[in-house]
Parts: sequence; C-alpha cells; structure tokens
Amino acid sequence: MKILLTGSSGVIGTIIRTGLPDYRFLPFDLPAHDARNYNDIITAIAGCDAAIHLAWDTKVENWKTGKINPDNALMTFNIYGAALASGVKKLIMASSVHANDYSEWQWPGLLDPYMLPNPDSPYGASKVFMEALGRYFSRQGLEVICIRFMGVNADNRPSADDPDGPKKWFSHRDCIELIRAILEAPNIPNNFVIVHGVSNNTGRMHDISNPFGWMPKDGT
Repeated sequence: MKILLTGSSGVIGTIIRTGLPDYRFLPFDLPAHDARNYNDIITAIAGCDAAIHLAWDTKVENWKTGKINPDNALMTFNIYGAALASGVKKLIMASSVHANDYSEWQWPGLLDPYMLPNPDSPYGASKVFMEALGRYFSRQGLEVICIRFMGVNADNRPSADDPDGPKKWFSHRDCIELIRAILEAPNIPNNFVIVHGVSNNTGRMHDISNPFGWMPKDGT
C-alpha cells in the first residue's frame, strides 16, 4: 500500500513511518513539498492508496498561542480536494483533543467523540473546522477518519509538565496499531469516523469506541 504522509518528519510522522515498515510511505515535507500548493499535492498523491495528513504550523498555531494560521486551513482544504480529485479513497486526518474542552467534564460517563465540540482554543476550533470539512468531503465519496491525538510525544511517556498527562498519554505502540487498524479496515461506516487517540489510562475521560476493532494495549 502506497500512502502519502504529510508532516512525515514530525513526532507522529516519525512514529508512523518507523512503526509500520510494511507500508510504503511517500514523505511530503517542507522544503521539498508544500501542502499550501494544491498542484504539488495533486502531483505527489497520484497513484497512492491512502493519505495521512499531519502537516501543521505549530509554531504560530498551537493550543497555547491563542492564534491561528490560515495556511493550516488551506492545507486541510487542499489535501481533501486533492484526495478526492485523485481517487484516493481513504484519508486520515490529524485532529486534536483540543477540539473539545474536557476540563470541566463531569462524570459519570466518557466524552463521546461525536458530541457537539466545544474547542478550548482557536487551535482547537481549527481542528473542529478540519472535522467539519471532513464530513462534507465524506459525502462526496472520501473515507475520512479524524484522529483526535492526545498525549503522544517523542519520549513515549506521559508529559511531566501536564497535570492531566497520565490521563491523556498515547503510547507509540497504541498509535501505530490504531493507524494500522484504520488502513486495513475494509470500509469506513458512513465514510466518516472520529476516534480518540489515547491509551487505556487510569482516569481516562475519553471514549475510545471505534469501528476498527482497535483496543489500546498500554495505559498509565
């Protein structure tokens, strides 16, 4: 399987590439490639079976800055359009836990990925836009899977700087196996799925139900 991977040199991209050596990944990164350029994506995605979109300007736009970078929305729009135009059926998008504020969540129960999102930042709102645009393109024929990535990092351990780190940790192994399960799924229900990318941690607040048969093996 040939897969276009934008942002392949980032933390998550590196985890995916090294953890799934049985797939053929086509790296798409600055400066050689630019997801803001639609024609560049169209050329690169030709002949691919799937695509994973991770590229994002996190220096300007992250959940702490309170800013947005319109280029991130442009890259999102371009990858959807290019995948549809090129006949690439399956598209995995890197959404975020910040798309829905969990800070005031009251038990019992877990946060449903399909509840009305309440972003915790402009960055989170941009990820909600990513998901909403995915719903639109899923009605055009694309199979869209939005993963709300949580505490995945290069150290492969809960963040020591975040009090909720042990609840949000997403291990490398669980991340890899989620991607594998999605790529191997024969079909995507209703062409659109949102899944929480988190390990099975003690105190976990997020529902990890999914149609792929994926179950995280790690947890704090």
